[in-house]
Amino acid sequence: MNDIFAMNRPALQDFLFSQGMKKFRADQILHYIYKEHIYDWDDMLLLPRSDRTLLKKELPLYVPAVVAKQISGDGNTVKLLLELIDGQTVETVLMKHDYGNSVCLSSQVGCAVNCAFCASAKNGFIRNLTVGEMVSQLLAFRKYVTADLHSIVLMGTGEPLLNYDNVLAFMRLIHEKETLYLGYRNMTLSTSGIVPAMDRFSSEGLPVNLAVSLHAPNDRIRRRIMPVAGTYALKDILAAADRCFKATGRRITFEYILIRDVTCTPDCATQLVRLLAGKNILVNAIPVNDNYDVGLHRPEKKQIDDFYRYVKDHGVHITLRREMGSGIQAACGQLRSKRRKERV
Repeated sequence: MNDIFAMNRPALQDFLFSQGMKKFRADQILHYIYKEHIYDWDDMLLLPRSDRTLLKKELPLYVPAVVAKQISGDGNTVKLLLELIDGQTVETVLMKHDYGNSVCLSSQVGCAVNCAFCASAKNGFIRNLTVGEMVSQLLAFRKYVTADLHSIVLMGTGEPLLNYDNVLAFMRLIHEKETLYLGYRNMTLSTSGIVPAMDRFSSEGLPVNLAVSLHAPNDRIRRRIMPVAGTYALKDILAAADRCFKATGRRITFEYILIRDVTCTPDCATQLVRLLAGKNILVNAIPVNDNYDVGLHRPEKKQIDDFYRYVKDHGVHITLRREMGSGIQAACGQLRSKRRKERV
């Protein structure tokens, strides 16, 4: 099926021409969708009625339906569970920051990476999302919540670099002037450390921010909580991250999960400093989410503070993630898993 949300201006022009329509109608259609937030052919009144009738048949406009919605108490986090055209569901989260709204997107239905602390893979990997399905997550927020968008992060369900071609095409598409015109520097791609794909991404030359899921200071602990560590060693991931920094000029962020008695210990803090001190990187420390029972527990506040202070005082740039949505199951896969349990 043709998907208009996967089409840039030339692709849409070609499609319209193949249907006997004028190419200039592509500009009108894209303006309706991306500038006026109109997602119904009947409301695009500049188009001739005959064109609208044909387009409804040949190029359906499908913005995913909201099957579940959660809003944090402070109103700064909104999570949607969206139903795709084949009935599969994906999660996407809007986070309101001082600098603007950021949307966390999914790149796959389910996930094959199967990190121990993440709910995304608990129901298995289903399939990759298409370019249009990733775009439609953004359009769903524009339709149901707000049209204001500052940035996107590909940190939702799935490993983006295992859906490489679609993810790259998606980023290029929303960068185009006729669509969302979102700057590459306002995009962040997160990866568990798929080294060959990291190198391929570096060669694209796009100034997109890269966030690497480090989550442990050594291979032994990393293998315990991230099965992908059995394929890609820490030293190889760090080397690939260095190559990416040199290629893009964008500082790499290392995501680091804080798990009581596993990754948030004095010894882990010492090893992390030894691993990263002196590098032009940022560590984003994330206390594990206790809302999903994975047998891994959030450290005490003092443990978190001591870990953070030690790493910072020893020359590593580190931030403690501002928690948004912890009360509404905003972490990856939680809302989808909850809905599946309720339907069983």
